Amino acid sequence: MDYMKRIRCASNSYYNLGLERARIRDLSGAVECLKRSLHLNKYNTDARNLLGLIYYEIGEVSDALVQWVISMNLQPDGNRADYYLEQIQRRAAILDVVSQNVKKYNQALIHAQSGSDDLAVLQLTKVVETNPNFVKAHLLLAVLYMAHEDYTKAGKSLYKVLKIDKNNAKAQWYMSIVKSKTGRAEVERRKLKNAFSHRQMQDDDVIIPPTYKENTGLQSVLNIGAGLLLGAAMIFFLVMPAKVRGINYDHGQELVEFNEKLNQKNTEISSLTAQVEAYEEQVGTLSDQLGTIEGDNSSVLDQYVRVIGILQSYRNDDFDNAVELYVQLNPELITDAGVQAIVADIRSDMETNGYQVMEEMGDTMWNAGRMEEAINYYQKSLALHPDNPQILYNLGMIYRSQGNTELAIDYFNQVVTNHPASEQAERASERMAELMVAQPAAGGINAGAGTGAGENGGEGTGGAEGDADTGGDLSPAQRIGGQSAVPAAGQNAQPEVQMVEPMPDAVG
Repeated sequence: MDYMKRIRCASNSYYNLGLERARIRDLSGAVECLKRSLHLNKYNTDARNLLGLIYYEIGEVSDALVQWVISMNLQPDGNRADYYLEQIQRRAAILDVVSQNVKKYNQALIHAQSGSDDLAVLQLTKVVETNPNFVKAHLLLAVLYMAHEDYTKAGKSLYKVLKIDKNNAKAQWYMSIVKSKTGRAEVERRKLKNAFSHRQMQDDDVIIPPTYKENTGLQSVLNIGAGLLLGAAMIFFLVMPAKVRGINYDHGQELVEFNEKLNQKNTEISSLTAQVEAYEEQVGTLSDQLGTIEGDNSSVLDQYVRVIGILQSYRNDDFDNAVELYVQLNPELITDAGVQAIVADIRSDMETNGYQVMEEMGDTMWNAGRMEEAINYYQKSLALHPDNPQILYNLGMIYRSQGNTELAIDYFNQVVTNHPASEQAERASERMAELMVAQPAAGGINAGAGTGAGENGGEGTGGAEGDADTGGDLSPAQRIGGQSAVPAAGQNAQPEVQMVEPMPDAVG
């Protein structure tokens, strides 16, 4: 067996183990196994899809979307992740609820940091009502209850976490503290101690000798006296030291129990201090991002949704919609390395082909006389590639033809100012000069009628642009000799993705 095959087998083994742990509700163990599987083989889409499902189950929807998007990029065809993403997109209300829960959870962290525990509990209560499987919210709620010594409510929150993920390490640790505070741990220790205890001899127990001879008279008196002396000696040498040792033992036990309680308290204090420090660090980070998260149009979750929409637009050959979504995308909010790689590929395609496709569509609309649609496509082309003097010049000509002198002059001025060495700069300067001369006299331009100064300084009433500009604006088709700038059939076609719905299963 070669090296790569052994790695794939090991990855599949971890996936199978993670699948088995997920079936018994050991979600923490399942996550650990699936991460190891992906560490060995990042192309194991079965493991990645199952990891996304587990994240979705515990309320981490953003992490779930990340895993499914990466999975779709690695395996566009026959991928179960396509079904998951489609289901989420169909139910847009889910994303709204998730966004609101994230906001409330972050607000609860800020309230807890500022000492407003009641407000934090109120926010977290709303979160777990709408999303009962949000594990992080339950854990934070339990910590707040423990801080106020309401161990009964803390135990209920922790019980819900352990019901979702039975081996959650934090929940188990917090539950041990709750048990110690409610007396359940002490009861269990007493039961264990009684099970191994036995009766010890007491000081007043009497051992009957095997033989006994009755004596009378003087012998009896001597025996009595000897007994008294012996008893006194036993009391002095045996009983009293035993009593002293008993008292010392009791005091020692009290000191041991006190030290145990003290150590337990110190451990609890250290644990809670570490928790507070961790939450303070989280609050500091989340406070910086809170403004971003609270905006629906700029939230991290929305960026992942836009990436999904772009990929699906590629699959449906809807390049126009892909460009629309890409223009609205904020790649800085995407922190996952896998999704960043996908966004980088999309950016490369847009910068190489996207702006040209939009420019060609704008030319087509202009040739057809559909000016508003031409303006829309030209604006999209500029958003992808701002340094394009031809697009700026085209927009100036369209607005000139529509009589919008102000906008026409603005676009011509951008060509002259930003691209003085371009071939469009001289023509733009002449058009702008014409508009500025005509504007005070007529208050605007009525394109397509009247006389105008030719490009070469002469006046005329007709002719091609470049020889004599007459007010009859030339479309891109006219500029290139009457040939329409329509993209060829099949140009810029995008790969298709087929959707199938296999169920997660063990891999041999």
